[in-house]
Amino acid sequence: MPNSRRNMGRKNTKRSSPAQALKGIRLFATDVDGVLTDAGMYYSESGDELKKFNTQDGMGIKLLQRAGLVTALVTQENTKLVARRGEKLAIPEVHQGVMDKLPVLRDMAARHGMTLAEVAYMGDDINDLVALRAVGFSASPADALPQIRKAVTYVCRAKGGEGAVREVAEMILEAQGRSPWKV
Repeated sequence: MPNSRRNMGRKNTKRSSPAQALKGIRLFATDVDGVLTDAGMYYSESGDELKKFNTQDGMGIKLLQRAGLVTALVTQENTKLVARRGEKLAIPEVHQGVMDKLPVLRDMAARHGMTLAEVAYMGDDINDLVALRAVGFSASPADALPQIRKAVTYVCRAKGGEGAVREVAEMILEAQGRSPWKV
């Protein structure tokens, strides 16, 4: 695992260690704003909303898919932009307008024959907290709210929209012996 700030031993008693938890991950879900984006809301003069997504994060999601993991977006927002990003990355589970994320994670896990211990979730704000505490592995970008950073298993070196998702994707793949860097 890369060296970075870690918050180990504060919450996750389901597994003996974060590395062990990563080995069993079969579903990777993430919030969008503040994790896949920089949390900025950009508006044009004509009122169009714009978001910046990081291509390295996108590749991280594709690498997880190639390794056989189910990928998901779970967000409170409800925008065409998120739907388009989900389509572009062929993410099979895109859930928008979600106020309570834990039931959605439970439902996805059940439909795919998994437990929450096999789910990794990334979030950055208060509406992610319950879900982050319930899954087998939780992570946040470096710039997540302090309360979120304290609650997760792992705090990324990268900020939201700047490679945090890719960082966690590589950690999962490495723990499972599927590193994209091994040729």
